[in-house]
Amino acid sequence: MTVSPAPPPAPPSAVVDAGWVREHRGRIVLADVRWYLDGRDGREAHLAGHLPGAVWVDVDTVLSAPPSASGGRHPLPDEREFARALGALGIGDDTTVVAYDDNGGAYAARLVWLLRRTGGRAALLDGGLQAWDGGLETGPVVPAPASRTPVAWPEELLRSADEVEASLAAGTAVVLDARAPDRYSGATVLPSDVRSGHIPGARNAPWAANLTDEGRFAPAARLAAHYAALGVTPGTDVVVYCGSGVTACHDLLALELAGVPTAALYPGSWSAWSADTSRAVATGEEPR
Repeated sequence: MTVSPAPPPAPPSAVVDAGWVREHRGRIVLADVRWYLDGRDGREAHLAGHLPGAVWVDVDTVLSAPPSASGGRHPLPDEREFARALGALGIGDDTTVVAYDDNGGAYAARLVWLLRRTGGRAALLDGGLQAWDGGLETGPVVPAPASRTPVAWPEELLRSADEVEASLAAGTAVVLDARAPDRYSGATVLPSDVRSGHIPGARNAPWAANLTDEGRFAPAARLAAHYAALGVTPGTDVVVYCGSGVTACHDLLALELAGVPTAALYPGSWSAWSADTSRAVATGEEPR
């Protein structure tokens, strides 16, 4: 009698621990999404040591379309190209993915949020590479290709610059900036940014504040209290942005853990907003 293989496991939440990964390791795909703002090469870091069997997912080419003034540094990829790239990495329609990086999930969150919001099974490894207590593997990983069907990005969870501006003017949404306070205030400027500061009316919700001192996600109740202090209550329309739409996904996953799964992303984020000189810019501390 032929026994059907067990179905891929569904992650219990948007974040799982290393124990869950070990338990299901043979039935999931591990995704190494290391990326560095300072220009270091994520692929080189992957080759030097990664979780056993993990495939490397490039933020710039797999999780993003080419940069543009209107779309920012990391526009969402074309749905068909995204499906093709994931299929080549062995991530098919029914694959369960656990993604990690070495920076608290700041970049791996982009892959997890995109997959979860298009019906996929995906979670972040809580604590990332540093939380893995097993050995690491070196060299490239060559996965068996898988079939993946393109899925349209959910329009209800995406906002344009005009929609962000209109909702702030009308007072109908809480807009959160996931960057560090010094970038939000304009004290620190990236060379790639045309202007420094933040979207007027946006509140600062640094992605790193979602983590404990040990680099793990804070408990759901603490996250809920954190976002409530920023004006996020049940039924609130929430829009999140960051520098280029990547680390904003960390806030979006934290909001999901806090019971707010419907928060939206402004994909162009500050890189697109600041490049459009018709848009107003604010500096300094957040509004009271």
